[in-house]
Amino acid sequence: IVPTRMVLLLLLSLCLTLGSVQSQGSSQDAFIIQYLERRLVQMEERLSLCEQNTVSATQKTYDLSSEVRGYLSTLSSLRSEVKSQVDSVSVRVDRVERELEYLENKIPTQSNIEMEEALLEQQVKAVELEQLKKKAKSYAIYLDCSTALSQIKSLKIVKKSGDPNGCWFKDPSEGSNKVYLFSGFRNNTILEYKSLKSFTKTSTPPANEVQLPFHWQGTGHVIYNGFLYCHKADTPNEILKVDLLNGTVVDSTLLPGAGRLPVYSLNPNTYLDMAVDELGLWVIHADLEYGGNLVITKLDKVSLAVEYTWDTQCRSSDAEGAFLICGTLYVVYNTRYGGRSTVQCLYDIHDTIHSNESPVMFFPKRYTSHSSIHYHPGDKQLYAWDDGYQTIYKVETRSNAQVTSQ
Repeated sequence: IVPTRMVLLLLLSLCLTLGSVQSQGSSQDAFIIQYLERRLVQMEERLSLCEQNTVSATQKTYDLSSEVRGYLSTLSSLRSEVKSQVDSVSVRVDRVERELEYLENKIPTQSNIEMEEALLEQQVKAVELEQLKKKAKSYAIYLDCSTALSQIKSLKIVKKSGDPNGCWFKDPSEGSNKVYLFSGFRNNTILEYKSLKSFTKTSTPPANEVQLPFHWQGTGHVIYNGFLYCHKADTPNEILKVDLLNGTVVDSTLLPGAGRLPVYSLNPNTYLDMAVDELGLWVIHADLEYGGNLVITKLDKVSLAVEYTWDTQCRSSDAEGAFLICGTLYVVYNTRYGGRSTVQCLYDIHDTIHSNESPVMFFPKRYTSHSSIHYHPGDKQLYAWDDGYQTIYKVETRSNAQVTSQ
């Protein structure tokens, strides 16, 4: 019985021991499982972060690759440009070397240089002598011209046409009877009539309508020997010489000091006033450097070169026009409301007549204003534009000595 109890006790003890061991094993397994689960979660988080870093690194690598490709493209372009410039410099260097070699072979000897200098000196002296002869000839012409204005005799209204402002005149060259009409302050159309008779007939159409490729400005134009001399519009002081046969510009020049002030204050749209007298072609303008007084310049009708310039004491304020007779400037004054025009100032380039010695000359009674006055040396008449009316004034002239003595 005792051994049996012993066995039973042993069995019972074994069972209890096994149960206790089994209970302890279950608790350890649960702990291990929880530990493994936590480790797995941490590994998943690390794997996710690693994937994000990999994507970011891949994008940066792609961006860097694109930027590098752009730099490579720019570098390739710069390399081509540098190569082209190097080739160009190489070509220029070769050309300079050839030119230097050519010049070295062409350098004259000292004797040839001395001969060329002597020849050049002779040519310069010949040109200077020719210029002196031309000046002497021109001064002789100036001295021979001694005509002066004594009075404005009569008035004839020829016609009324065009705008209230404009200019009209005959070509003063010898043998020409053509009459020209410029309407307005700015235009590019000139009406040409065969004669004064055809101009006065209203039923007769113009003989010719000249269309210019540019616009003229003001009312100070002249036509001389078939060439138009005018102020080009939208320029301060450019004078054009135009062949009327084909309307092409033959020559041009810029008049120094002109274009900043209207030549006559009562005609504010005219900055250059061309004129023709017995001595040739002139231009009148006002200069701020001389207090706004009028300046007259003699021009070469062929080349438009300035031959000489005279500063006058005649003011531009209250002036409406001017004209020249035999090298003497006569300035016409009026009021801004219109009135009787008078010649109150003159300037003689020969210095034989002075304003204080010449009486004021009145135009025939007509209380309006002139937008242009042009003298014709052949007809001894003034062609004026009088408030839209084309008007002719006959003038009486005498020698300078007679005018001075009076």
